[in-house]
Amino acid sequence: MESVSEKPAGRLRRVLTLWDLIVYGIVLISPIAAVPLFGVVQQLSGGQAVTTLLLAMVAMILTAYSYGRMAALHPLAGSAYTYVGRGLNPHLGFLAGWAMLLDYLLVPVICILYAAITIQRLVPGLPYWFWCALLAAVLTGVNLWGIRATATANMLLMVAALAVIVPFIGLAIRWLLVREGWHGLLSTQPIYNPETFHWRNLAAGTALAALTYGGFDGVSTLSEEVENPRRNILLATVFVCVFTGIFGALQIYLAQRLHPAFNDFANVETAFLDVTRVVGGPLLFHSMAVILIATNLGSGLTAQAGISRLLFGMGRDGVLPRPFFAYVSPRRAVPAYNLLLIGGFAFAGCMLLNYERAAELINFGAFLAFMGVNASVIRTYYFRRSRQERRAVPDLFLPALGFLFCFVIWLNLSRQAEIVGALWFAAGILYDAIISKGFRNSPAPLEVSV
Repeated sequence: MESVSEKPAGRLRRVLTLWDLIVYGIVLISPIAAVPLFGVVQQLSGGQAVTTLLLAMVAMILTAYSYGRMAALHPLAGSAYTYVGRGLNPHLGFLAGWAMLLDYLLVPVICILYAAITIQRLVPGLPYWFWCALLAAVLTGVNLWGIRATATANMLLMVAALAVIVPFIGLAIRWLLVREGWHGLLSTQPIYNPETFHWRNLAAGTALAALTYGGFDGVSTLSEEVENPRRNILLATVFVCVFTGIFGALQIYLAQRLHPAFNDFANVETAFLDVTRVVGGPLLFHSMAVILIATNLGSGLTAQAGISRLLFGMGRDGVLPRPFFAYVSPRRAVPAYNLLLIGGFAFAGCMLLNYERAAELINFGAFLAFMGVNASVIRTYYFRRSRQERRAVPDLFLPALGFLFCFVIWLNLSRQAEIVGALWFAAGILYDAIISKGFRNSPAPLEVSV
């Protein structure tokens, strides 16, 4: 393994504000992230999609709090890889980073794949591979231009998404009030329906609804490019999770009130689009379809930026080949080689995977990393401190609860996702054993002043 003292690593620039970080996280997740999952979660949960979304939000808020606390101690690029490596063990940190690789690498694939399929339906004259190649090239080009360009694109995409979903919310509320009055608008049925409630269904629905928050941890990968990271990473990660949960629950609540039945969708994957047609006609229907393409591209853009910083952190520590992965463009101050690599991987992934196979693998890696970060907070803030410095609630209880929530969600993933994810994790253990010469050596952390 290459020593970290052989060559000084590049430095990233602190140009992002707290608002930039919040926008980055919201666009990475998407303000309408719950929309594509509406029909499927409704069926899995027996008509209690709002409850599953809020339960998943609790797990994500607790985990976001843990991310923020670790970022305050280690405001470095690398996210869970950095936090687990310094909080628990360098080898466990590598495995957390390896698990995140599975998550992050598949997000651009899914985003480009979905957008390409949708565009091809609108413009059938051009082949699917052409749209995949074009979209991968565009996303890579924007990220190569610099993190400020990424932040600007994020703002435009978020505004576009809100320009469609906000009218839907207004039209839905008006439709319910006019036709059914306050009784139609205010109901506990979307949250708890005793006729269809079952704990097993709720757990299965929550495991899928957690995909709504996928990528929130990407905020912490920009720790070396944000002003005052010790404060802003914690605030941004928690705010992003709360906004996503509350705003998404409002959208799903209204959709459930407009279409209370959960087992008679014409097409379960596009159920929300059918609901928009009820209150807004063809114009809102097509507008929502277009904006779903745009937000997927926004999520792919920010996911590519996030994974490039994760690879940068692992390359800088010598876990991955340093000359390639720790390279920072002198002109743009971005990890250019990593961005090009991810763009090529995204195109290849679109050629080899379909949407369903890629989507069911994401949570496996993400929740393993989430559990690792929660455990790191417990060891760092509780067991490594004196009795006088320990605080039971923030240092032990909250991260332990976050770990438990994530573990339950992880256990409810599909069998196929568990098998493929386990193979990926086993490959990571083998690679770590090779580069560390049987786990005798470990990556030497490189501290960066803040």
